[in-house]
Amino acid sequence: MTEGDFVLKDFKFASGQTLPELKMHYRTLGQPMRGKDGKVANAVLILHGTGGAGSNFVEGAGGKLFAGELFGKGQLLDSTRYHLIIPDNLGHGKSSKPSDSLRGRFPKYGYEDTIHAQHRLVTEGLKVDHARLVMGTSMGGMHTWL
Repeated sequence: MTEGDFVLKDFKFASGQTLPELKMHYRTLGQPMRGKDGKVANAVLILHGTGGAGSNFVEGAGGKLFAGELFGKGQLLDSTRYHLIIPDNLGHGKSSKPSDSLRGRFPKYGYEDTIHAQHRLVTEGLKVDHARLVMGTSMGGMHTWL
């Protein structure tokens, strides 16, 4: 597993407010594999639910169960076959959130902003321009649907 942060410069929210830097934390499992066209062909974006973080899928008792059932060799999302991308969504985990310092001055944000930040993380930060699958639990499922 690899963990990292990608900083989105001058992030503009749907409200018109901006932050000079918005940090998106992420975890990846597996390696990106490029097809003949040069595009990553095996990316899977996995989004967490409200109040959670990407760590829910890979750490602790619940993560061990989830990861063991889905990410193991021969399993549905085998990390030796797929490049799994598991971000901490805007406002959650180790990504930028109001409680980091700005509190009430943090820009108002919603699903549209979170999805935009996820897209920039994947395309600009991780250089993935196509996902084989986008899935999520709870709020992450709503992001998938939108």
